[in-house]
Amino acid sequence: MIKVIGVRFRKAGKIYFFDPADLVIDVGTNVIVETARGIEYGKVVIGNREVEEEKIIQPLKPVIRIATEEDDVIEVHNREKEIGAFDICLEKIAKHGLEMKLIDCEYTFDNNKLLFYFTADGRIDFRDLVKDLAAIFKTRIELRQIGVRDETKIVGGVGICGRPLCCNTFLSEFAPVSIKMAKEQNLSLNPTKISGVCGRLMCCLKNEQEAYEELNSKLPSVGDHVETIDQLKGEVQSVSVLKQLVKVVVTLDNDEKEVREYMVSDLKFTPKRKKEKIAMDDELKALEALERRESGSKID
Repeated sequence: MIKVIGVRFRKAGKIYFFDPADLVIDVGTNVIVETARGIEYGKVVIGNREVEEEKIIQPLKPVIRIATEEDDVIEVHNREKEIGAFDICLEKIAKHGLEMKLIDCEYTFDNNKLLFYFTADGRIDFRDLVKDLAAIFKTRIELRQIGVRDETKIVGGVGICGRPLCCNTFLSEFAPVSIKMAKEQNLSLNPTKISGVCGRLMCCLKNEQEAYEELNSKLPSVGDHVETIDQLKGEVQSVSVLKQLVKVVVTLDNDEKEVREYMVSDLKFTPKRKKEKIAMDDELKALEALERRESGSKID
């Protein structure tokens, strides 16, 4: 086990681990640390704790110091300078006629590097732009191209739910999201309804995925044949995942058909998990039989 603290450098940014050395550092404390980019000013979001060494990327760099009042003043001054640097970079981009959209800029705490984040449809030759910026700011310049998801995370906004975007408020990393999740949750597959501000599938589809998978596993599929609690047989017409209700087209004694709604507990059917297991077993048996035939033909 090794002692660490978790530090975040941006709002809802990724958490990085550092060695607290002999310091006891509380959550919410600002610290000065050394990163791959240089000396940085960050906020502790995970206090002193022990974690397994396998979960830490070595070497683990130590905390330089707890931020002082002077450090706080420098950090505020850096944020103010970034506003001016952003405007200057916009002017230079226009001057060089570059097809790129500037999103944000950021000074490292020690002013050793100035980073500019931008989006563009393709590769951009910004060598002349970097030379101009380096001559103005007298420091190392780095231009970093980011994707639309990262752009939205930095800029922020309001989602279709009326709340601030998850990625800008609490999501430290983007989770993989697929169209299968929308299908599992019986959502409209209209891209405009399941896409976020960034134009990609909404991150919140991931939030309830496990719950929907569990609820769906207890329900029959549309088209499945079931037996009801009143001894009728029928075909599933539709399901309500959250209410766990099933609409069934049942066949009555006089051969007439009628749509009735049942609780899933009032139906007899083969659960999805069992059907999947049967399908997997059948596939495994087929593969084993194929292997036996191939091994037999080789012996012959």
